[in-house]
Amino acid sequence: MLRPPRENRMARITIEDCAKHVPNRFHLVQMAAIRTKQLKRGATPLVNAEENKEVVIALREIAAGYILPDYPSETESED
Repeated sequence: MLRPPRENRMARITIEDCAKHVPNRFHLVQMAAIRTKQLKRGATPLVNAEENKEVVIALREIAAGYILPDYPSETESED
């Protein structure tokens, strides 16, 4: 099987991988955008970055469960 050159390969991350941790797609987009900006400003990646772009790294971090949504916890909503 022929593979495209390294620079033309697509990232092997899907929205379904991220949806396991963030069920709301709108919130997922917001989280990925915020984390991408942090990475572009020099934040340390939480996963193996290799030669990936910041947006791919952000999605990999979300899919791995390192970046979680900031939904209020059950104990906070009861107060």
